[in-house]
Amino acid sequence: MTLNAYKRILMERLTEKRYLHSLAVADEATRLAEKYGADPDRAYLAGLLHDIMKDAPKEEMLQTMERFGIILTDIEKNAPKLWHAVAGACYVRQQLDVEDEGVIRAIRYHTTARKNMSLLEKILYLADFTSADRDYPGVENMRKAVEQGLETAMTEALSFTITDLAEGGLPIHPDTFEAYNQIALQNRGA
Repeated sequence: MTLNAYKRILMERLTEKRYLHSLAVADEATRLAEKYGADPDRAYLAGLLHDIMKDAPKEEMLQTMERFGIILTDIEKNAPKLWHAVAGACYVRQQLDVEDEGVIRAIRYHTTARKNMSLLEKILYLADFTSADRDYPGVENMRKAVEQGLETAMTEALSFTITDLAEGGLPIHPDTFEAYNQIALQNRGA
């Protein structure tokens, strides 16, 4: 499938704002891939498709995950904001015939992160945080961090996520903790 074909599908599935966000993340992922030595074409594709299920009804997301035998944990069941990443990974494999496991994993973990992330996974995670359309409090600090290095930016992004969720009284996915702990230990030289 061509990039234009993917874009047509995204235009049908997403709101205009979410579609423009997907384009911005794809551009940022490409930039980060070029900066940090990843494949820019794979990064663009992952960025473009990362939110393909974001505007889908909850029922469609659940059905998509069910078809793939995905069993949600209690935390995931109670955090529908995470569903689009899991369902999106299933959707791009099943409906769009994306066979690149690295792209599929990057889409799958772009919300929670995880331990042992690949370079592409980190790039997508951070591109989603720092794309040109983002304007949350602290985004400029995140953009500075991403210029200093991927590990610095991952530490900053994961700290931001954990703090934000904890302050909101929301559960924190174990994958997020594991990603943070791994990077924190690496930074300490453990």
